[in-house]
Order: sequence, then structure tokens, then C-alpha cells
Amino acid sequence: MAQLDQTLTMLKDLTDANGIPGNEKEVREVMTKYIKEYSDEIVTDGLGSLIAKKTGDENGPKIMVAGHMDEVGFMVTRIDEKGFVYFQTVGGWWSQVMLAQRVTIFTAKGELTGIMGSKPPHILSAEARKKPVDIKDIFIDIGASSAEEAKEWGVRPGDMVVPYFEFTVMNNPKMLLAKAWDNRIGCAIAIDVMKNLKTEQHPNIVYGVGTVQEEVGLRGAKTATFKVQPDLAFAVDVGIAGDTPGVTEKEAMGKLGKGPGIVLYDASMVSHKGLRDFVTGVADEMNIPYQFDAMPGGGTDSGSIHVTANGVPALSITIATRYIHSHAAVLHRDDYENTVKLITEVIKRLDRETVNKITFE
Repeated sequence: MAQLDQTLTMLKDLTDANGIPGNEKEVREVMTKYIKEYSDEIVTDGLGSLIAKKTGDENGPKIMVAGHMDEVGFMVTRIDEKGFVYFQTVGGWWSQVMLAQRVTIFTAKGELTGIMGSKPPHILSAEARKKPVDIKDIFIDIGASSAEEAKEWGVRPGDMVVPYFEFTVMNNPKMLLAKAWDNRIGCAIAIDVMKNLKTEQHPNIVYGVGTVQEEVGLRGAKTATFKVQPDLAFAVDVGIAGDTPGVTEKEAMGKLGKGPGIVLYDASMVSHKGLRDFVTGVADEMNIPYQFDAMPGGGTDSGSIHVTANGVPALSITIATRYIHSHAAVLHRDDYENTVKLITEVIKRLDRETVNKITFE
């Protein structure tokens, strides 16, 4: 692998960390390592979301920037008599991206390598070959010869199973390939926004948050928001890239390298008009590229954030990403850096008067 700069090293550490919903400890430790020097204090909520606080003006509004720490993965449910491991998906998966993929099972005795398998096509009927394999018919082969041997190696129901993939800078060094971009890129943006504001005077209190359990229903965002009680919030997540073969703009608008995506609408919320207009106004002022996005079939942490307590004006900002909810995904470094720049510039302008004006627009 080519020499990594400071930013790429952080991105590698975040994406290499393993954490499906309910198992985010390793990711939280990595995020804490990077965000602590830019924070006044770090706490967690009862579900394990990380909340880092940096005070600019103690009488100013509370601004929350959230990325979720969890990634899609699997959980062991049973071991059959031959030692094959069966699982529950944790987060959304499509069976066609799962077969023959390498995974890591995290047991009390250490890590085990496995490969996802199913009945080979050579013995299927012609009709069966035309259909995707059902997830319930996929298993994990760890090389065990019996249930007893698998158990001796430490495998037990409830163990976390995570896709295996190494962080890779592609031939175009702006193109970054890794597992878990959904949503370690959001965690990285929260870290770098806090970093940018460390030496800047900002008229508010900023919270960089790593939420848990987003992939199973935006759960950590609800508890973290309740703890912070922000005046405004941003959820930063991946968006659907629409720039690969076969995808039309009607299906997905996001394009790699064209700037952060300002989400107008998704299945979990209608974006706050006042906040959306303010953010795009700052982007226009600073000549920061951006694109609009709409995801009628998906949602982000904003879906929970905006309906917590008395309601929180919220906006989702996305990074166009190819092949999400699979073993590996691709995004563009410029989109990451422009999102950090945009959110930083927005926060520097969010004083109490401005927030009050935004809230009621």
C-alpha cells in the first residue's frame, strides 16, 4: 500500500475497525482516539453513542454533527452438526453481494476467518439458477468438521460477524475503497469538523457524535439527541451514487467528486427548509460544490434526530458512495473534504440569533 497521509491513516483506522449494531466498542475507541484532542469532554449515552463536546460560546446554541459508528454485518445464530455457521443479517443485505465473500467471526477466544457459501449452481435446476440465493440458505464455512469443534474454537450464538476487506487507495488517489464507509466517513467528518473548530472562535457549543445502531432503526441517534438536546443538527452519511452503469438520474442523483449531497427528502424525514437554505447559501458564498439528493427508499439519523424531545431542525448531508451495504464501497476524497469545509463554515456562522431565525423559517 502507498504511503498514507494523516487523513488517510485516520480513514483506514476507522474503516478497518469492526462494529455491527450493538457491537460498536472498537469503533468508539478509534473515534475517541482521534476526536479527544479537539474536545473539552467526551461522554456516552446509555446505548454507547459517543458524544464529544467543544464549547465556543457557553451561552450559544447547541449544534450536533452526527455520523453513525455501526456497519452492516451478521450475527451467529446457530452451528449445525457439521460445523457450518448460520447467521442473522444485522442491517440490510442483498444476497447476491454475499456469496463467496470472506468474513471474520469475533469469538471470546479470538478472531476466526470464514467464507460464505451455499449450494453450488452445478447441482441446481435451470429454474433455480435464475433466482438469487435466499439469505436463509447461505452459511459460513470456518473449516470446522463438527459443531463440537466450532464450539471449541469459541464460536457461539450472538458472536459478531463482519465483512473482511482492506482499505485501499485506488489508482486514482482520490478514489478510496474500503468496507464500512457506511458510515465511518460520517464519523471522520465529525472528527475533522471538531479539528477545524479547535482554533476557531465559534458562537455556539458543538457536539461531534458517533451514534450506534443506525442500521437497525436509527436507535442511537434518538438517545444521543435526547442527551445533547441540540438546537440544530446535521446527520452525515453516505448517499446512493448514481454514476455507475445502468443507473439513471431518476433513480439516484449523486455523483462522485461533485460535492456533498444536500438531502431534500428521504423515507425518514423532510429536510428542514430554513436549515437547508442556510447551508446552500453558505456553500454558494464559499464556492463549495454541492448537489441535491432525494432518497425515498432510505433514511439517515436525521429521521430520529428531528423528532426527539420537542423536535430538532435537522439536515442530512451525504457523500455519494458506490456499492454500499456490501463488502466494499468507493467514494471520492474531494467530497469528504468539501463536506468538512462546508459544515465548518456553517457552524462558524450559527450564533443564537441566526439559529432562531433558521428555526422558524
